[in-house]
Amino acid sequence: MLPRVTRASEDSNRRMLRARDEMDRSYAEPLDVPTLARIAHVTEAHFIRTFKATFGETPNRYLQRRRVERAMFLLRTTDRSVTDVCMAVGFASLGTFSRVFAEIVGEPPSVYRRRGPLAPVPSCFGMRWLRPSERTAVPEKPGDDARP
Repeated sequence: MLPRVTRASEDSNRRMLRARDEMDRSYAEPLDVPTLARIAHVTEAHFIRTFKATFGETPNRYLQRRRVERAMFLLRTTDRSVTDVCMAVGFASLGTFSRVFAEIVGEPPSVYRRRGPLAPVPSCFGMRWLRPSERTAVPEKPGDDARP
């Protein structure tokens, strides 16, 4: 028997989805917890706590992973420099980008790029196969949830 979904939990999920959708749409723009909490119409602390409970990761880690997913695609399908890709996906620092990329993917962006172009497969399969997994990622450090 499935647990009954309350109107309050449904409303909370809808608010978190609204913020996550904004992160998916605007991943390359500067997004911070206060902005995302306003989009979800909740306080900052409540937003961080509820987002993690809803999606299994902090808003900061979700946004980092989303940016890295896009960077992975750009690194394998374009000849843009790593710095250009870093800036295009919303990171302000090449050092931070390289560190986060290596934490999530397991190798630095330059090594990842050397694998060459993506194989010609349907994009849904390619994206699923290449998507960083929380099982392979380095766990978050305490305090990562404060700023996406």
